[in-house]
Amino acid sequence: MEIELLEIRDFLAHHPPFDALPEGELDDLPRHMEVRYLRRGGDFPPTGADGRWLHVVRSGAIELRDGNGRLCEKLGEGSLYSGDCQLADVDGPCPGVAAEDALLYLLPCERLEALRARVPEFDRHFSASVRERLQFALQRQQGGVGGDPSYMMAPVERLLKKQPVTASAGATIREVARLMTEEKVSSVVIMDGGALAGIVTDRDIRARCVAEGLDAALPVTAVMTREPHTIEHQSPVSEALLTMTRLRVNHLPVVERERLVGVLTSSDLAHHQSTSSPYIATQVRKAETVDDLVAASRRLPELMVQLAASSATALHIGEAVSTITDAITGRLLEMAEHDHGPPPVPYAWLAGGSQARREQSSHSDQDNALLLADDYRPGEHAGYFEELARRVTAGLDACGFYYCPGDAMASNPQWRQPVASWRRYFDNWIHRPEPKSLMLASIFFDLRVVHGDRDLFAPLHQHVLEETRKNRIFIAYMVSNALHHRPPLGFFRTFVLVHDGEHDDTLDIKHRGVVPITDIARVYALSEGLAAVNTTERLAAAGQSGALSSEGCDNLTDALEFIASLRIQHQARQIRRAQPTDNFMDPKRLSTLERDHLKDAFKVIQSIQETLANRYQAGRFG
Repeated sequence: MEIELLEIRDFLAHHPPFDALPEGELDDLPRHMEVRYLRRGGDFPPTGADGRWLHVVRSGAIELRDGNGRLCEKLGEGSLYSGDCQLADVDGPCPGVAAEDALLYLLPCERLEALRARVPEFDRHFSASVRERLQFALQRQQGGVGGDPSYMMAPVERLLKKQPVTASAGATIREVARLMTEEKVSSVVIMDGGALAGIVTDRDIRARCVAEGLDAALPVTAVMTREPHTIEHQSPVSEALLTMTRLRVNHLPVVERERLVGVLTSSDLAHHQSTSSPYIATQVRKAETVDDLVAASRRLPELMVQLAASSATALHIGEAVSTITDAITGRLLEMAEHDHGPPPVPYAWLAGGSQARREQSSHSDQDNALLLADDYRPGEHAGYFEELARRVTAGLDACGFYYCPGDAMASNPQWRQPVASWRRYFDNWIHRPEPKSLMLASIFFDLRVVHGDRDLFAPLHQHVLEETRKNRIFIAYMVSNALHHRPPLGFFRTFVLVHDGEHDDTLDIKHRGVVPITDIARVYALSEGLAAVNTTERLAAAGQSGALSSEGCDNLTDALEFIASLRIQHQARQIRRAQPTDNFMDPKRLSTLERDHLKDAFKVIQSIQETLANRYQAGRFG
């Protein structure tokens, strides 16, 4: 396929409804499309395109206006204009102008109709009502891979940014306009006593007052929308989106039992969507500079807050955040290769630690390494990979994934080595274990390829598992190391709290709760030769292999989810308060039931640790 057609195909593949097309249809589609360039101020639909077309906006912006010059709709990247094709829900053509230079893809209506006939999922996008189309889109988003169920199910009140700005029904248009300017809002709710009488927006003042030449001294009731539709504060975002789409409004008053509590705007919805995993991933994919990636990464804390508020599991949240980190890492590598040329030999960028396990919270330190093909020659190739590693680790640091305090990063030449050197590293760690190797085990025995040649890592990983599985002395050392992280449970099942001056009377929920389970799962994976890296998957594999009892597997998995969820909720509260996140949780914030469950979770960890110690006689090496 020609480069130009491939670019069109790739663009369509990432935008609905074309993303619902089978690969064959998608590959064939660009050959039937025309490309038009529209200068700013140019008429839309563009002249000179004979026939009937579906218009797809590739870039730029189009403003559609009715016969009175009022803005009907604004089209941006990925938007469709189907007026020529006379589809359902189209009231008639609403021409416009290019608000900025625009690039358009044009698909003949006949080709569109043929696609609809052949592909039911594609056809449903153009079904008889806006409501049906949106419901289908919501089903796909909530049920699709990587979708965030929290986006559409979150209550409307969570999107409100400030208290509603109100004015009395006796206020003048000028007074309300001045109030909008002072409060920096785009709407004011008009009250008659304690009752909601109407709403006026900046668009109302422009279209109904300025454009019509009305006297600004007239009462605001002359231009307001009377008895506006409202929505309850606990209604889901999906309902608000459907309502605003059906009514074609950009402002929706939010009430709690008829009491006004805020105004939801289309901008609020757009901002909320912009912190979903698919949106952030799209921003990362489009990034051209490190600054673009930094802007995308800033959304990660709010993403974690939203997922936590939606009752998403800790497993889901860790996967969502790690997926974004993977995308940022991959884009940094692509940008570096673009600037410095293709790599002189194949390589694999390896993530370690929590990123490798897909268990990251919003921002953490980075652990990574470079695995190079064995035909790597230091004298010829070292400079390229040194610069590659430097750029990527610096970019990750700028994005909030700060440098590893122990320098376990690809920018350290010790961790930027060919396959043969890495094999020697692992053989030394396994057959001659010492304190340093045990410290590195938590990073480099949890590795995953993020970018590059995956075939480089697979044989090395298999070799490591074969060596650890048959070396009981190494496993005994690993168990002894794992027992250093004991759950904070004292006599009579009371909590053992931190007393270090800075975090007095708190629980270190990560190092005394999450890490012990991570260590246990790693021991089982290495002792049984299990390829899984994620902690939950390791526990499941250990249960299936018989190394861990079914009851032990279930209890430890539940304990991990409960403890990790408490940690995420703790950090989400800190993010909402604009505080730095940490792992030190005040047990007094827990309910009696939560404290009891936490003690049970710690007891499960203690029991499994005792089982491991007895099995491998770890005390000999402690």
